[in-house]
Amino acid sequence: MKGLHRQSNLLSKFVRSELINQQQATEIFKACQQSKLSVLDYIANELKIDSLTIAKTLSKSYGYPLVDLKAFEFDNFPEGLRNQKLVEKHQALPVYLRAGVLHIAVSDPTNHDALEEFQFNTGYTTEFILVDRDSLQKQIESYLDNEAEALEITELDSEELSGIDVAETEHKDDESGGENDAPIVVYINKILLDSIKKGASDLHFEPFEKKFRIRFRIDGVLQEVASPPVGLASRLTARLKVMSKLDIAERRVPQDGRIKLNITKNKAIDFRVSTLPTMWGEKVVMRILDSSSAKLGIDILGYEEEQKAMYMEALAKPQGMILVTGPTGSGKTVSLYTGLNILNTEERNISTAEDPVEINLEGVNQVQINNKAGLTFAEALKSFLRQDPDIVMVGEIRDLETAEIAIKAAQTGHLVLSTLHTNSAAETLTRLLNMGVPSYNVASSVSLIIAQRLARRLCSHCKEVDQVTDEALLEIGFKPDELKDLTIYKPVGCDECTAGYKGRVGIYEVMKISEETAEIIMQGGNSLQIATQAQKEGYNNLRQSALLKAKAGVTSLAEVTRVTA
Repeated sequence: MKGLHRQSNLLSKFVRSELINQQQATEIFKACQQSKLSVLDYIANELKIDSLTIAKTLSKSYGYPLVDLKAFEFDNFPEGLRNQKLVEKHQALPVYLRAGVLHIAVSDPTNHDALEEFQFNTGYTTEFILVDRDSLQKQIESYLDNEAEALEITELDSEELSGIDVAETEHKDDESGGENDAPIVVYINKILLDSIKKGASDLHFEPFEKKFRIRFRIDGVLQEVASPPVGLASRLTARLKVMSKLDIAERRVPQDGRIKLNITKNKAIDFRVSTLPTMWGEKVVMRILDSSSAKLGIDILGYEEEQKAMYMEALAKPQGMILVTGPTGSGKTVSLYTGLNILNTEERNISTAEDPVEINLEGVNQVQINNKAGLTFAEALKSFLRQDPDIVMVGEIRDLETAEIAIKAAQTGHLVLSTLHTNSAAETLTRLLNMGVPSYNVASSVSLIIAQRLARRLCSHCKEVDQVTDEALLEIGFKPDELKDLTIYKPVGCDECTAGYKGRVGIYEVMKISEETAEIIMQGGNSLQIATQAQKEGYNNLRQSALLKAKAGVTSLAEVTRVTA
């Protein structure tokens, strides 16, 4: 009877305020009795009246001020005063406690049962705060999600993920909590497995004052995947440090480690781990090192046929230098390892100097750089040249000494592969000149430069034709004769992808060092002159290569702009 009286009271208020008429009120009353929907839900869902309009009407009718929920700091709410069952039952959320009065956000000011039950449950006097229905529901959903996640962490079955284990990472002095931390162990394993299943390249565990955030980098873009209770931050971080063989007691300086996760008997994934002290704790970033990515094969990396032919031709040469350039995360390692896999035969002696060694390659002598111990790129290269090498790979040319030794190796009958951090192929040559490498050494030793980026692939299940004007197409770089029969696609989003994209494809600028380009280098030419010569010789720059991918329906114009701006 109390519920019927409440519904009748609400409907009469809505009729008086002319939000609905009397006939509608009668129909709503009957419908709510049959469906067990509340009056507010029925009006919002069936009559399509927005929640803010409903809330303003109730505020005027009942004399309660309408409050914006965004004004409250929910993370500062006293522990133990929110009862999950009461929140779900009454769709009411306690928002702050002041002078012994517990203020409860509601969208229905007739729900006095909520006040009474919260008062009985907490022992505090209770008062209403009127808010709009949609905002309240979103905040309640967020609160319930956080509660469910906390429950998941603390009540996970420790045998749930027993099929995986961490190879050789357990410490005898494990300070992460012993048996009490079994759920933490399982939760971390679950996060790591999820990252692998979703194809993430990096994981970020980030502590803040009022939040602990976990993000995955998927297809080059970071996205939040979980937000465990901030009180668990130190325990989750401690577990990651134990797995990585790091010093748990040391929280003041950055540390680097590694995790080997055995998924099955024949499948293992390596994680490169880095910790960084921040204001609110230690941030942990993990890079997933999947050795299978180094064996993808050149045919599926995204090279155009002419570009692939030039790369294969350079790899087939007994000497010279191949340089791969681009920003961090642009796929340089995969390009280099793909080349090394092609070259890795019984007849060849291959040595690499890397910082760090990301992926283990059987049959390749890989050296981990250790600057503190004096094992620099330059020192490793000097040693390589006394080890009867055929092919040498230098993880990165960072200084003049390393550059000079690498060039010397390329000039004395060795094939050298390396990377630089530059924006284009032409800039790579001028970077070497700016380091102090003589122009004649650059012109005579470098045989091929590959500048690259990674663009997100459009999802084949949901991509749609994009209506783009001819002016916009010309402005982004298409030529007038390319506009005929040109179809451009855009991302949509579905259950098979992330925001309309699934996977990534390489965008490449591949440039051979011709006699004309060598002449420009010898004369001290700049990157603009070198780039102009490359265009004359028909080599596509990054923007032109990206437009070919858009033209083929592989990626979108938005991605073309993002990766080649």
